[in-house]
Amino acid sequence: MWRHAKGNNVVFLAVFLELVRVVALVAIKDGDRFMAVTEHDEHAFAYGPFLGLERSDDLVQIQVFWAPGKAVEAKLAMYRRIVERLGADPGVRPEDVLISVVETAAENWSFGHGETQFYKLPDREGAPV
Repeated sequence: MWRHAKGNNVVFLAVFLELVRVVALVAIKDGDRFMAVTEHDEHAFAYGPFLGLERSDDLVQIQVFWAPGKAVEAKLAMYRRIVERLGADPGVRPEDVLISVVETAAENWSFGHGETQFYKLPDREGAPV
């Protein structure tokens, strides 16, 4: 999910779609590209200085959801690459890129049919599978 203030949607959307290639750094499977872009008016988008970072109205928040198991080094490389890419074009300042990763267990994902494609129940004698 990608959140930013309204106004730069064409540029940001193009860059966002380009960032799909960045997820290769964390070994995301082909086709696993579910994304949402949301824009917020000034009254619905709040931020402030935090950890010594002075934000601007160009703040971009990127939230990544995936199952646990990605290497820390891969995550760090992804953060750096996203900041580099957004800095190069469209020129987002590094302090205006906020990235968070939310890891949820495999049993918390259903990609369709009400099934957990990444999680299978243990086969217990007499128990439904």
